[in-house]
Amino acid sequence: QVQLVESGGGLVQAGGSLRLSCAASGRTFSSYAMGWFRQAPGKEREFLAAISRSGVTTYYADSVKDRFTISRDNAKNTMYLQMNSLKPEDTAVYYCAAVISHYTGRLYYTGVHEYDCWGQGTQVTVSS
Repeated sequence: QVQLVESGGGLVQAGGSLRLSCAASGRTFSSYAMGWFRQAPGKEREFLAAISRSGVTTYYADSVKDRFTISRDNAKNTMYLQMNSLKPEDTAVYYCAAVISHYTGRLYYTGVHEYDCWGQGTQVTVSS
């Protein structure tokens, strides 16, 4: 059983930066394609970024491209999301997720329903 735990959220002013971390339990972290999502109140969960098992291949939603960077350290069983130039509309609960039993050999995944293991979320609030 894989468990994911996010950390690093908080309150930041517009234009500021935060780095989120996602720590995974288990010994097979490098076997999972992973991603970051967010969900604002009253809105659907939104894909942000995905990363391949090796970390070489990444993919971003247009809304965060050039501002957010996804990365992973398989030796530390940890994935990161560096968020720069934050905007008030980035305010949401941020979730990390892994593709485990739904893995089909693709390098990365963008659909909410393709991920089958989720963290509990961390709140990010950007003030104007």
